[in-house]
Amino acid sequence: MDYTYSSIGLGTAAIGRPQYINIRREENTPITLEDFRKKGWQTLEHAYQQGIRYFDTAPGYGLAEELLTDWVLSKKDPTIEIATKWGYTYIANFDPKAIQHEIKEHSVSKLNEQWKQSKKILPYLKIYQIHSATFESGVLENEAILKRLAQLKSKHNLMIGITTSGANQLDVIQKALGIEVEGHSIFDAFQVTYNILDQSLIDIIKYIHTKNKKVIIKEALANGRLFPNSNYPNYHRLYVFLQELADKYQVGIDAVALRFCIDTVAPYKILSGASNESHVDENLKSATFTLDSKEIEALQSFQSSPIKYWSERKKLSWN
Repeated sequence: MDYTYSSIGLGTAAIGRPQYINIRREENTPITLEDFRKKGWQTLEHAYQQGIRYFDTAPGYGLAEELLTDWVLSKKDPTIEIATKWGYTYIANFDPKAIQHEIKEHSVSKLNEQWKQSKKILPYLKIYQIHSATFESGVLENEAILKRLAQLKSKHNLMIGITTSGANQLDVIQKALGIEVEGHSIFDAFQVTYNILDQSLIDIIKYIHTKNKKVIIKEALANGRLFPNSNYPNYHRLYVFLQELADKYQVGIDAVALRFCIDTVAPYKILSGASNESHVDENLKSATFTLDSKEIEALQSFQSSPIKYWSERKKLSWN
């Protein structure tokens, strides 16, 4: 099947660094950095061959941005869209035993430093994002940063976006929607956590659409918590229902979870976090069916409060 025009994009965190905040579902076998890079390249190429044309990356994802830059420049395909971010620096040096993996810094100097690498993705770079914009970092009130982003937007014909995390992500989005630089709205795209457990985006999605902004969904699988797990007995009924839907549509639970997001918020893109070729194939099966209204309503009944969701997420470890 040709998935070229599907809403699926590929996030590259899992192919850029050996660890991520997730519930691992397979054995973590040792691998050299060279082999890890080759595996990442193969995953990018496989996704492309299956029709994926949207790829999301960041300097904080280990070697992902550099790998994606090398790969996309080798393709020379103008239909490819790349989104990257600034604000996090990867410091674990691919050490599985590292205590700290990244450092967040929302400053003009960090923006300019990381732009020097990110601009190499041009002309495929379409969306440039603040990585995990929060009120605490002050980035949305930093006039120097906003002015610099406006300059990049104008000079390189970029869309400027933010990614959000946390129980107050809707408040952050609402704030960003109202920010202007010299009379023009600065933010065009919002990469938001949305899934069966955290459905808070629903409260603002129509408003975002009326503003003609793009919505990109991340963490659609709730960092692996949507797969049956004995550590979460409170999700037992959800696990049973997800498996029933998976059996009905002859797909995996991951495809059902992705489809739920597509059918309920109609995002510009929804990111697959696939770390290998088989995961890409399984995720793309979400384009082969649609959920009916009763199934959507039933899945919506399993939502958690944002506070509960993010409290649980904070307990997940890097693995």
